[in-house]
Amino acid sequence: MIENERLDEEAEEIRRETAEDAPEVAEHDRVAELEKALEEANSKALYAAAEIQNVRRRLETEKTQAANYATTQFARDMLAIKDHLERALNAVSEELRADKVASSFLAGMESTARELETVFNRHGISRIDAIGEALDPHRHQAMMEVPTDDAEPGTIVQEMQPGYMLKDRLLRPALVGVARKP
Repeated sequence: MIENERLDEEAEEIRRETAEDAPEVAEHDRVAELEKALEEANSKALYAAAEIQNVRRRLETEKTQAANYATTQFARDMLAIKDHLERALNAVSEELRADKVASSFLAGMESTARELETVFNRHGISRIDAIGEALDPHRHQAMMEVPTDDAEPGTIVQEMQPGYMLKDRLLRPALVGVARKP
């Protein structure tokens, strides 16, 4: 251990003597160190700039998504109203439709339903096709299996509640009955 220390001291003394005898070598070492430090600083600056660019892009994407999907909860709430309106219209008998007073009331309800559908379309809310489609777990929720020979197993044969998409995101899955072999 002592021998190693003595050798280290001798090497340091020789380096000092060499540096004193040849100042251009010491200056060259200093320049090399400064160039290395400059290179590291440039590298760190480029990394920081790239990171800032990534954060800026990520924030822009999040801002766009927030603007596009800010109405999600409101749209879900409106779907319940649309469902109630459709159920009410489907429950009206032909006799009631023939009545003059009831028919004008029904015409107003049907007009409201059409306007609601128009507003949904304008805001990117679309109904999911279900009947006759293959079950897609990303868009449909199977509620029951229906034994039938009329459709291939896994095909949707009944829709209990329509599903909706908000642009490219699922707003509500369609509740469906799926065919199976009897």
